[in-house]
Amino acid sequence: MRHIAEFVAVLACGLFAGAAVYLSLVEHPARMECGMELAATEFAPSYRRATVMQASLAAVGLVSSIAAWLAGASFLWVVAGLLLGSVIPFTLIVILPTNKQLLSPALDRRSAETGRLLARWGRLHAVRSVFSGLALLLFLYLVIFAKPL
Repeated sequence: MRHIAEFVAVLACGLFAGAAVYLSLVEHPARMECGMELAATEFAPSYRRATVMQASLAAVGLVSSIAAWLAGASFLWVVAGLLLGSVIPFTLIVILPTNKQLLSPALDRRSAETGRLLARWGRLHAVRSVFSGLALLLFLYLVIFAKPL
């Protein structure tokens, strides 16, 4: 049970971190190069698709890390899971207001405000990339170097 939970936690975190870093370093900068109107237009379907995947992966990673701990793994598994899971409240509290503004039908997609919102979204999303990357590094450390209890 413990090994399965650890595997699932690392897998979910790795997939989340990979997707988050891809969004931060590749997709969002490419979106921004296309001009504000096209960037704002592309944001909606990208956001809709990524939301379900990333929220699920963060939740699965958190729950699996807790399950690994309950099955005998070090408490550091919970710490890594909480680091990954922290992207959920961060997204809901900090990023969601920007998302709502970007998705608003009243937003002029050619405006300077749209550019400001997209730039802000990129900076905020980078925080998710860092948190999930740190969680992945901790998970990998635990798998490779930490002595089992």
